[in-house]
Amino acid sequence: MLREIKPLWSLSEKEVLKHLSTRPSGLSSVEAQERLRQHGPNKVLGKEQRSVLSVLIFQFQNWLIITLLLATAISYLLGERLDAAVIFSLVILSVFLGFFQEYRAEKALAKLKKYITHKAHALRDGRWIRLNSQDLVGGDIVSLQLGNRVPADIRLLSCNGLMIDEAVLTGESFPVLKKSGSVSKEYTQPQKLSNMAFMGTFVSAGIGQGVVTAIGDQTFLGKTVKILEEKAPPSDFQKETRKFSAFLFRVTLIMALFVFSSNAILGKGILTSLLFALALAVGITPELLPVITTVTLSQGALRMAKRKVVVKRLISIEDLGNIDTLCTDKTGVLTEGIFSLVDSLDLDGKSNQEILLDALLCSSWFEDRVRGAASSPIDIAIWESRKATKLKEKVRECHFVARNEFDSVRKRNSVVVRSKEDTWMIVKGATESVLDASTQVMRKGRRVRIDNFTRESILHEVRKMEESGYRVMALAKRKLQPAESTPQEENLIFEGYLLFSDPVKKTAMESLQFLERLGVGIKVISGDSPTVVKKVAKETGLLASGSEVITGDILAKLKRGEFEEVVKRYNLFGRVTPDQKHQIVVSLTKEGHIVGFLGDGVNDAPALKAADVGIAVDTGTEIAKEAADIVLLKKDLTVLAKGIETGRKTFGNITKYILNTISANYGNMFTVMLSSLFLRFIPLLPSQILLNNFISDIPLLTIVTDNVDRGFIRKPGRWDIQMIARFMVYFGLLSSFFDLSLILPLLVLWKLDPSVFRTAWFVESALSEMIVTFAIRTRLPFYRSAPSRWLLAASVFSSLAVVGLPFLKIGHSLFAFTLLPPLVWVWIVCVLTSYFGAIEFVKKRFFAESEVQVRGSSPRSPTIISN
Repeated sequence: MLREIKPLWSLSEKEVLKHLSTRPSGLSSVEAQERLRQHGPNKVLGKEQRSVLSVLIFQFQNWLIITLLLATAISYLLGERLDAAVIFSLVILSVFLGFFQEYRAEKALAKLKKYITHKAHALRDGRWIRLNSQDLVGGDIVSLQLGNRVPADIRLLSCNGLMIDEAVLTGESFPVLKKSGSVSKEYTQPQKLSNMAFMGTFVSAGIGQGVVTAIGDQTFLGKTVKILEEKAPPSDFQKETRKFSAFLFRVTLIMALFVFSSNAILGKGILTSLLFALALAVGITPELLPVITTVTLSQGALRMAKRKVVVKRLISIEDLGNIDTLCTDKTGVLTEGIFSLVDSLDLDGKSNQEILLDALLCSSWFEDRVRGAASSPIDIAIWESRKATKLKEKVRECHFVARNEFDSVRKRNSVVVRSKEDTWMIVKGATESVLDASTQVMRKGRRVRIDNFTRESILHEVRKMEESGYRVMALAKRKLQPAESTPQEENLIFEGYLLFSDPVKKTAMESLQFLERLGVGIKVISGDSPTVVKKVAKETGLLASGSEVITGDILAKLKRGEFEEVVKRYNLFGRVTPDQKHQIVVSLTKEGHIVGFLGDGVNDAPALKAADVGIAVDTGTEIAKEAADIVLLKKDLTVLAKGIETGRKTFGNITKYILNTISANYGNMFTVMLSSLFLRFIPLLPSQILLNNFISDIPLLTIVTDNVDRGFIRKPGRWDIQMIARFMVYFGLLSSFFDLSLILPLLVLWKLDPSVFRTAWFVESALSEMIVTFAIRTRLPFYRSAPSRWLLAASVFSSLAVVGLPFLKIGHSLFAFTLLPPLVWVWIVCVLTSYFGAIEFVKKRFFAESEVQVRGSSPRSPTIISN
């Protein structure tokens, strides 16, 4: 039964019932219980939620965390218990934040399962009963009424004006009219299966009955849930962070082993060499990176919240700032998301108030409309239109007599109303259906008989309007004679059309231009018709010359390689399924894009999860918001664009810390490593190395407040480990060169004793790392990019502390510093000045070379330094 392969929508009603081993009177209780035992409940079972412990352990599976834990142990063994406590605290903070975000994400699936649990009406033992939807089984006969949520996938057997809102699954903005007859077996997309009702959708009008064909995991919604259960791929930020952590671990290990072995071989003592190597390992490690990242991201989250962008996962701020491709639906993003009446036109193409009045009268139970009720999206749009306001008094002057409900065979509805003078039948529905019931049309105030030419010209005009993105309904009427007791829908006078649309937002084009300036490409992925997508794209400037809309039918026929090529080449997609949305996002991420996906329905949840940044709106479904990383409080691309801008500022400040600390630490420690080969004594004491590393990082704690150059914000960037390694070597060796410029005179000319030598080197090394920040923090000449006041103040404070330690008793007693001769101070100033000038010169060349490399590589993969 539930293992069928045949497409049940292509079978006749009798064949469907036979295939499912059921009957029009429904199943017996015994049969239902047996099927429930065999196939299980009508719910998505899925895998169990991860335990708290497993989520916590996962946070430690990171090379940087492992490196920092080793640094904690080393510091403790070296007697630097304060350093050990600080580093360990930073690790715990980072792990807690990661655990908190990860555990919240685990709850998304549980909410989705709760979302699809509700009541249903089923025919059991020949009578209708109300039962929990989880107890439905394949072959159950169920009824659907206005306001019901469809409890399972159902093959419809009978319909009376049944319209179902499938927006949560397909993205279709308008309710779909359903019918009970079979459809082609070639159809596979839910949008084309007009005789099927899908689990999780809503009945917006009419009634219907059908037979359950799929439950739980086998339903269309269930398959969407199964996609959500798959482990989400790591975001670009997570992948690059892991690469960076592994890279740091390798560099630290190699340098520490080299220092230990070389010093031990040179006879400086096994224990002394080991302690020196371990201190060096701690010195290389950027122990403030987790807290710098956390604080910077938190500050970014606060700034984004003020701009109506709520961040659920802090690490998503990085990826949001760096996205180069945004996939979005059109409804509510490029358009207002509200179905509205555009105009009422006669056959002369002019707005006609009489047609609008007839449309109001032909609304479902127009007396209730006067009181403000509404049951149909079409009627809501008609009654809420601005032009209708002036006509409501005229509606109150009329009296309702009778009505014929809409049905899928006639594709129209009609009412009989009585005014002060006459009685009228008014018909509203699909153009062809209304034309079939009409014998005349009104043109230029005259009645004209309908012939083939007139009919074809009307249908041609309607096709043009539909191609422009409008949904068209026709109106016709005739005056009734007193003798007509049971009036028929015939001999009507065709009046004209009602045009409905979801209007494009006034800010849409401006928002898209904003995103374009930020270097973000747009792909519209909609469940709506291609004609509507094309119209919206044209109005918003997204429709380039020669562009076309790729449909879900086209995508379904493509092989994997062809699919990926089409996704890469085209930007407009219509009538796509949730699975295809998911595939598009996955394809783009494989291409190297950092992808943001904006959606708000259940149908969007798989794509939201697959994207580097899932973006939902506050008015969307709970499932979409749970699956998303970021929630917009306002469904507006301008809000999102400003969030991207803030994300780039956040990314920029984090990269400043990474570039500064990795190059400075590497340069200083490389010098220590080299000098240890020809010095008779340890060049820096372990405590001095740790203090150097700590005090030079203090100004970088304020990097979160720093200003970011506009050039950095104009295009997306991303981490590139090769580029970081190149930067580290480039500027690290430059740092080492000037360190050696200090060391050689100290050893050769002045022949200073070890304590003076270590003090001088400590001062120069710490100060050089702090002043280089002001050159590295910008691609521009340092005087053209103002640092933040906090960064400047912290740097001055730390510099004074470094200069003051040789004069203070605490520096002598705790760190073995001593007073420096005046000539040494002068030489330190000369070295630092030359170093800063060299950095400015080399920086310009380095960034120029990096830009050439970026242009020569994939334009989709800008690097951390390309900005």
